[in-house]
Amino acid sequence: MQFKNPEILYALLLLLIPILIHLFQLRRFKKVAFTNVQLLKNISIQTRKSSQLKKWLTLLTRMLLLACIIIAFAQPFLSNLNSLNTKSETVIYLDNSFSMQAKGVNGTLLNTAIQELLENVGENENISLFTNNSDFKNTSIKAIRNDLIELTYSSNQLDYDAVILKGTKAFSHEKGSTKNFLIISDFQQNNSALNLVNDSQLNYRLVQLKPVKPSNTSIDSLYISKSNAETLELTVLLSNQGLPIENMPVALLDNGQLIAKTAISINKSTETIFTIPNNKAFNGKITIDDPHLNYDNSFYFSLNNSDRIKVLAINEADATFLERLYSPDEFDLTLIDFEQLNYSSITDQNLIILNQLKSVPNSLTTSLTSFSDNGGSILIIPSDDTNLNTYNHLFSNLSLSTFNSLNSVEKRITNINFSHPLLNNVFDKKVDNFQYPKVNANYKFGSAGGTAILSYEDNTPFLIQSNASYTFSAALDETNSNFKNSPLIVPVLYNIGKQSLKLPRLYYTIGKTNTIDINTSLNQDAILKLKQDESTLIPQQKTYNGKVRITTDEYPRNAGFYNVTNKREVIKRLSFNYNRSESFLDYMDLSTIKNSAKSSSVASAIADIKSMTNVDALWKWFVIFAIAFLIIEMLILKSLK
Repeated sequence: MQFKNPEILYALLLLLIPILIHLFQLRRFKKVAFTNVQLLKNISIQTRKSSQLKKWLTLLTRMLLLACIIIAFAQPFLSNLNSLNTKSETVIYLDNSFSMQAKGVNGTLLNTAIQELLENVGENENISLFTNNSDFKNTSIKAIRNDLIELTYSSNQLDYDAVILKGTKAFSHEKGSTKNFLIISDFQQNNSALNLVNDSQLNYRLVQLKPVKPSNTSIDSLYISKSNAETLELTVLLSNQGLPIENMPVALLDNGQLIAKTAISINKSTETIFTIPNNKAFNGKITIDDPHLNYDNSFYFSLNNSDRIKVLAINEADATFLERLYSPDEFDLTLIDFEQLNYSSITDQNLIILNQLKSVPNSLTTSLTSFSDNGGSILIIPSDDTNLNTYNHLFSNLSLSTFNSLNSVEKRITNINFSHPLLNNVFDKKVDNFQYPKVNANYKFGSAGGTAILSYEDNTPFLIQSNASYTFSAALDETNSNFKNSPLIVPVLYNIGKQSLKLPRLYYTIGKTNTIDINTSLNQDAILKLKQDESTLIPQQKTYNGKVRITTDEYPRNAGFYNVTNKREVIKRLSFNYNRSESFLDYMDLSTIKNSAKSSSVASAIADIKSMTNVDALWKWFVIFAIAFLIIEMLILKSLK
């Protein structure tokens, strides 16, 4: 036990006063003669013993009364730590990700956590608190009460390593202080592990909030499954966790108006199909009514009026295979002989194909270099009789590997880079019994430069890429190669064409890096904006000839439709959806997490922190004891006669 005012304890010396008074208080007894002396003697002895007992009890209670009053003024207290000399810091991480929308006993998990924080943390206690998208450093619950009440859910969930790093940085660098890090979350399973390093000055307290029932139904994705001249078939994928559902309505809206509605039965997963008009702008929204998590009950998608990708093929060989690959519904293909080339037409294209030119003049190299610098894509198919100097000059400008001499050795094209962006979604599985195409002669690449997409059996490249430039190492005419008849030519050349202009997709995912090309020409200093209702944001963008490349990463943060605008003109409409990674409610087992204390509620965790650092004042108890001794003294004086 410690005392806030220990100097007052010197007043305990005053207890000597009642002792001295008791010892020196001599009372004389008056003698009276009686005839029966024996009887009076017995009465006198008994009276003296009662009087002495009464005096000693009265002395004891008075001394205890006085002692309790003196000790109460000294303000005694108890503490597990030297609280008066040790600084205590508290940092709180409050998870406000979408999975905290799940329902607990007293409402959503996030609202339960906020309510317990407001009720149990002292209003003026200094704390630091952060969420997935907000920071409140060195503040108090009283100062941020309204911010907590109005706290919304965030699509940007911090991984556990980021939470630990951010939380530990919020503490001061004082070595003598006690640091309490309170982590409030449902601790949903994700790709990162929770590792807590043992630190004698840092106390981790984990509060895991779980829903009453881990159930949820979500709209996961959608895609165009079939199309014709008039209609599109839209396939919607849904998943369910929990009990099977017999009849769940699924609605399709266009610009907020109901277009179609159906009902599904779902156990684990299912799909449903809607038919929508083709060649028409469509701002679609799929909705379901699920009470568990709200964020994944809607899914947005947009169909814009299609922009055809401009492809210019400069030929000194047969180009009929390009006409079959680049169909008019998606591509605006122009075939032109090299001798008839108008250089001014290059700047308006998205993809330039050099089809087996024997030589590349300096004027064409200059135009192609400028075209590449402005975001254009180039595909080079060499001739078996090329001028290597002119080709290598162009390759150097495009950061491609240069050609060495022609090798007249037959080779098979056996190695496929399945992870390359051109091919990563083409094959369901890696093929090992493929009928590989071959070449009769090829150029060997010299200096290193570019990434191999297809390679020969000796691992030398057949097709390489550097930035948006591609080149084959062999001619593709029938006398040299059967690659034109191989199934590989379709996905390779088609995807090169598709990626030369990154047209808006049906939807984009918030939090991922998305690259979108907008077919438009901007005036000097003009910029494109993304607008949703009253909010406007300016994305990262780069202007090229005839297009603007937009990149979205952290923004936007809200799902829905966004208009791509140039001043007041709406050019495109894009749709963004939240990542569905939190839709499946699977939680960590905190018993396996070391170096931490666990709690099932925010209130109990805060109480544990207070019990370690708070001072238990005892002066009230000594006041109560003083009153009790006063009452005992009065009873002694009244009852003992």
